[in-house]
Amino acid sequence: MTDIFKTAAVKASGINAEHPLAAVLSERSDIMAMTQQSHDAAIIPSDPGGLPHSLRAALACRMARLNHEEAMATHFTALAGEDHEQVCDPAYDGGADGRLCAIIRHTDLTTVDVKSTVSDDIEALKAAGVSEDDIVRLSQLVAFVNYQVRLATGLRILGEMS
Repeated sequence: MTDIFKTAAVKASGINAEHPLAAVLSERSDIMAMTQQSHDAAIIPSDPGGLPHSLRAALACRMARLNHEEAMATHFTALAGEDHEQVCDPAYDGGADGRLCAIIRHTDLTTVDVKSTVSDDIEALKAAGVSEDDIVRLSQLVAFVNYQVRLATGLRILGEMS
C-alpha cells in the first residue's frame, strides 16, 4: 500500500500526516497512489524509448518551473541529475541540438499555451527526428506532469486555507 504522504505531489504540497486535511486526503488515497504510479510510468518507465529518464525528469522540472511550482521542480531536479541539467532552465532552448530544441519548444508550447498547438508542431518534431512513438511518449509526459503540478498546487492552496 502506498503511503500517500510520501508521494511526489502530496510531499510537494506540504501536507503531512498531521495536517488538518490528512484525513480527507486519506479518503482519496487510491487517487494519490494512482497518481504516483503514473508519475513513475511517465518519468522512469521500463522502456523510455528515445526519451531517457534524465531527459524526462528535466523536462518535468522545466514544466514545473513554467508553472511556478518550485517544490515539484525541486523533486524533478533530483531525478534529472546532471545529464540534462540545462533543460530544467526555461531560458535554455536546446542549443545546437535540433532534436532537443524541437522537444523543448513543443514541451514549452503545450505547457504554457496548449490551445496554440497545431498539427505543424507535430510535424516539426518529426522533422527534427523525433519518432512517432516518442511524440506519443512526450505527449503523455507533458499531460501527466502538468496534471501533477496542478494537483500539488491545488493541495498546497487547500492546505494553506485550513
